[in-house]
Parts: sequence; structure tokens; C-alpha cells
Amino acid sequence: MALTGAMSAGISGLKTHMEALNVVGNNVANVNTYGYKAGRVTFKESIYSTQSAGSAGTDVVGSTNPKQTGYGCSIGTIDLDMSTKSLESTGIDTDCAIQGDGFFLVGTKTVDINSMDSVKGLSLSRVGNFEFRDGYLTDGQGNVVYGFVTAVLPGADGATSVPGTEPSETPSTALVPIRLPLKATGSDATVDPTDPNYIAPGTAVYPGVNADSGKNMYADDEGMPDTTIATTGEYIKVESLSIDKNGRITCVNGDTEEPVVIGYIALGSVENPGGLLHTDGPYYSAGDAAGDITVSAPGSSVQGSLNNGKIQIDDGTGNMITDPTTRLAAGSSTTLLTSFLEASGTDLATEFANMITYQRGYQANTRIITVTDTMLEELVNIKR
Repeated sequence: MALTGAMSAGISGLKTHMEALNVVGNNVANVNTYGYKAGRVTFKESIYSTQSAGSAGTDVVGSTNPKQTGYGCSIGTIDLDMSTKSLESTGIDTDCAIQGDGFFLVGTKTVDINSMDSVKGLSLSRVGNFEFRDGYLTDGQGNVVYGFVTAVLPGADGATSVPGTEPSETPSTALVPIRLPLKATGSDATVDPTDPNYIAPGTAVYPGVNADSGKNMYADDEGMPDTTIATTGEYIKVESLSIDKNGRITCVNGDTEEPVVIGYIALGSVENPGGLLHTDGPYYSAGDAAGDITVSAPGSSVQGSLNNGKIQIDDGTGNMITDPTTRLAAGSSTTLLTSFLEASGTDLATEFANMITYQRGYQANTRIITVTDTMLEELVNIKR
């Protein structure tokens, strides 16, 4: 019966408005969730039944238009508003909010970052509630934060040096979990502390850089030169920890009272933020819809280049590897604001207005079903 088309349209309208109301409900539920990105629903027309395709005009008659009957609506898109929202003060020195585009890169300690494709194996997040746990910088869910740590770059012979001598301690451009330096065992007690090669017990020992892999490695790791400074295997005692607008993490070594630059937080950005896939909690994954991912440091505070897909250091003379299309992103104006977190993107006024609109739309579609039912009842009663 033809009237069932109206009922089908009404049912599709009920389902679609219910789904839209689900999005509104989720937005309202997350009104106080840090870093939450509100969803927005768009509707689209459903399938059409064509009674006549229309025809062109002739010398005798004019043209005719198509005749089509629609069968309701469906969800067109559910988009996320990925723009930066207002920031809320927390008073915690290690909390970070991103001012601009980009995401924090977090994951497990075991992700092998050896190409830009493997960077997509990390999760992206806008929530920077960080602290050091077990020597690693982690977020509130225990995921390790990735970035560029201070390292002792190898010389021409691949050997590393003691702190304060050449080659110097500087940020490596290998993307790794941010990890605290280790404590040095210290020089033999018979060595004069005024000797230039004397190392005080507890001195921060930065990782070296393996010349083949470009990865940061500690003294006990396989593949590091034998000349690497011996450590106790314990992390330094952290005091006065702070993070600046460029993602630079500093502290005071509690054993030696010397300042230590632990490293820099990395940021990842994608070509299409709306194409990110929301996975769990504050995390997103960069699938094919998001496009290519670019790695940088806030304020371009760390410079480097990519070689054969690996995030690497320069050629040892201060010259960057020449391929400009694979260079570690520079010119970034995005910075961090510490002691702040990004507030929820839910606008309650907008959500309540949408709630009323979807409620009335749902109500109107129920009327279509009721009226259709009444007309079908009248049709059945003709036989009486």
C-alpha cells in the first residue's frame, strides 16, 4: 500500500532524530571533560523512488520534470569540532595546554618509531596532564609521552664524552619516550674532584645516540660504545620540575643541585583533523582519512631532519640533510601554556537549542506514523 511509504519515512525520521539526540547527550555528558571535542550532526535525504525520469521538450510539447518520492532521512555526517577551546587553570606545573593546532603523541614504551608511518601507531591527545612515573613522562592514563630528549651526540669515531665536554649535550631529533637521565656512579674516590674529568656521584648521564639507528640509548643498552659513562641504573632525583611554552622540560638534580634539561615534548599535526578516529577517552588515531602526520616541537624549539623516513640528527657538521620535503617541521607557531588544560568543547546553549529542535523533529515524525495508521485503519474499514 502506498501509505506504507509515509510510515517508512516517519520511522527513518524517528531513528535519525534519536541518533542526533544521542550525539547531543554525549556532548552534554562531557561538558566538564578536559580536551573533549563536541560532535555535530548533519542530516541527509534518504533513498528516492522514481515514478518518472522526466523528458526533454520536443517541437510539439515541452519538457517534463522527474517524479520522485522520498523515503525519509538518515545521518549524513557526525563531525568533531577540533578547534582550540578555552583553557582552564589547574595550578599544576606539569599540566600543559596546546595553544594552536597539534596533538601530544603518546603510546607505550615499546613503539618502534623508525618511519613516519610508525608514528601513526601512536595515539594523539589534547589533554596534557603529565607527570613522571618510573622515570618516564606519562599522561593521566599511564601512556608514555613522546618527544626529543637531551642526548650526548656521538663524535666522528662514534664515542661519547663526559658531561661538559665535546661533543655537547643537545636535543636529539630521534622521537622517543621522554625519559629521565640516569645517575652516574661517579669517579673513583682517589680522583681529585678538581680534575676536569672528575664525575660526581649522581651526575645526570644523558643517553647517547646510536649512529646507525639514530635512537637514544643508555650505557647498558646493546650497541652503545664502551666509553659511555657508567650509571647506577637509577634515575636522577628530580626537584623543581617545570615545562615552558616550547615544551622544554627542566629540573634540578637533587644529588648535585645542577640544572638538567630533560628534553622537549613533541607535537603531531595532521592534514585533516576532522578525519581523526576517536578511539578511547581523550585519544585519537591518525587513519587514512586524517592524511599525513607531521612531527614538530612547540615553537619549533627542536630542529632536525628525516632521512629515509627516520627522524635523525644532522650530518655532524651542523648541516641538515638536504631533502626539504622530509624535514622535521619548522616554523610552528603552536606553543604550550603550562598549569592549564584545555576545557571541554561543549557549548551548553547550542546543545540545549539542538535538543529542543531534535525533540520537536522526533515528535513531528511520530505524528506522521499516527496519521498513516489512522488512514490505513480507514482503508481497512471500507469493507465493513
